[in-house]
Amino acid sequence: MFKHLLVVLDPALDEQKALTRALHLARLQPARLTLFLSIYDFAYEMTTMLSGEEREQMRQSLIEDRKVWVQELLEGFDVTKHNIEICVQWHHRPFEAIIRKAIEIDCDLIVKGTHKHDTLHSVIFTPTDWHLLRKAPSPVLLVKDHEWPQHGSVLAAVNAGSDSEVHQILNEKIIKAAGFISIKLNSHLHLVNCYPGAPAAIAVEIPEFDVHQYQASVREHHEDALAEIARKVEVDFTGLHLREGLPDNEIPKVAHELDAALVVLGTIGRTGITAALLGNTAEHVIEQLDCDLLAIKPEGFQSPLAKD
Repeated sequence: MFKHLLVVLDPALDEQKALTRALHLARLQPARLTLFLSIYDFAYEMTTMLSGEEREQMRQSLIEDRKVWVQELLEGFDVTKHNIEICVQWHHRPFEAIIRKAIEIDCDLIVKGTHKHDTLHSVIFTPTDWHLLRKAPSPVLLVKDHEWPQHGSVLAAVNAGSDSEVHQILNEKIIKAAGFISIKLNSHLHLVNCYPGAPAAIAVEIPEFDVHQYQASVREHHEDALAEIARKVEVDFTGLHLREGLPDNEIPKVAHELDAALVVLGTIGRTGITAALLGNTAEHVIEQLDCDLLAIKPEGFQSPLAKD
């Protein structure tokens, strides 16, 4: 399923979690790996005493130094059986360099290590992770510290109650990806679906409104929809989890209860002012997880960078 991986390296870190995870995937099935590093130093652009040609030579020298660093990095791994390409680019916006490379090589998966972002920093300066979740054309695997053990748990988060064809197709893509990895890892596959509770103010504004009956009806609808999804796909599930509440809160809770190695969910790729105000479920979930997140795009999604 994932035959060409774009692996994002981080020279600021000693441990390259993305590389470790990508090699793990490549051992589970044959896959090409493109190791990608975006570098930039503003000081080199401001050296006015040098000619444009001299600045370019300095940039190329730095790029070659980083390629040597990547090759030395690979000496710590068993890569003799893997097809690996190294790419280092000079670019002032890492997320844009990553996405453009993903489009160029038509990769099946972007693999990147991540860590918890400071909340205020995330609001003012959107992290590269968030840009990838919103704009990357490929599925994005954000790697944390949790191991991928055999016989662990993989959690797929679906929107079972939606009648939208887009959401239904996205549900199938999520389950297919989660099922593929769970089979390769000999893991237990779980499905989670969240549904909203009744608005608290409605009982006050409409005294005759039966909140309990409403909640029971909503739960039954989502329960039936989740069971229908489980029947339609050719994947075996260990557990189906139906939770009342926001996906942002409930998905991490279920993942923690299961000690999941991976959470797979869909991201609609919202951009612009809407994303700034509302965000995406994947972005809120990743901050609360201690395991990896695999974000799947809807069918027909086109990166805004692809239009340039």
